[in-house]
Amino acid sequence: MARKKKGDEVSGWVCFDKPLGMGSTQAVSFIKRLYNAQKAGHAGTLDPLASGILPIALGEATKTVPYLMEADKVYRFTVRWGLRTASYDLEGEVLEQNDLRPTEAEIRDILPVFIGEIEQAPPAFSAIKIDGKRAYDLAREGVEFELETRPVAVHDLTLERMVSDDEAEFRLHCGKGTYVRSIARDLALELGVLGVVSVLRREQVGGFNLNLSSGVEKLEDLRHRDAAFEALLAVETALDDIPALPVTEDEAAKLKQGRDIALSFSRTETAEAALKIRAQSGKSEHGRTLWAHKDGQIVALGELRLGQFYPTRILNLNS
Repeated sequence: MARKKKGDEVSGWVCFDKPLGMGSTQAVSFIKRLYNAQKAGHAGTLDPLASGILPIALGEATKTVPYLMEADKVYRFTVRWGLRTASYDLEGEVLEQNDLRPTEAEIRDILPVFIGEIEQAPPAFSAIKIDGKRAYDLAREGVEFELETRPVAVHDLTLERMVSDDEAEFRLHCGKGTYVRSIARDLALELGVLGVVSVLRREQVGGFNLNLSSGVEKLEDLRHRDAAFEALLAVETALDDIPALPVTEDEAAKLKQGRDIALSFSRTETAEAALKIRAQSGKSEHGRTLWAHKDGQIVALGELRLGQFYPTRILNLNS
């Protein structure tokens, strides 16, 4: 006899507005307890030093996590000038200080250099693995190493305001794998000064934004009112840039059995056109993926090949 899983069968996403000081794993545990969910996971780590959007998946929504990892992100961050630390933020050991400060005009002049596809070296204090070990663990142990530069997409980088002579606030719209701390480091290098991230807030991950978000206080209030499900978003929220494929009841039944379905010429053309638009936006991963739905409820994720839709992930949601 199969062992019964602990918790309830809850499926959906919580657009969690993570507070400062809370780690991503702690955030997942908090949401999982709040909903007494059997299964939970997050899409995109957010450091304890940062606040903002951390999408957390419950139940069947965890099957859509990989499709959110490629999503664009929006950050608002503040750079403090005249300081260099080992981690490029206020948490690391101070390595150097000086009195050099950039002007607003100087900052605005160099911003175009950082827009487009650029090469970026990740910070040593990152989660990248080197010979099976996390870079931040090696850095804390004092091991010397270099991380290779990699291409990242910066769609927009703007100076929002000069907070003071010592600090400036920026807004960054970027693709996956972009490190804000590295952006701050490279901005300072380009300006001929020192600089570290002093404030970092993530405002958007794909279709998850601050308008959809719920913080600890709001979620606790909803729970006390037995209304926590008001903050639960649909599973397909994570698939905002993946084309949708409407299916019939018979087709949905086949997909749930793991069987492929044949599409008409017109349906194939429509799907191919949607996939082409997505590819032209710069999204390369999951290039043949569609999500099939019956009356708006997701049934499966799969790939379109030669007029056939092949399910790769089947979702079992209660109607």
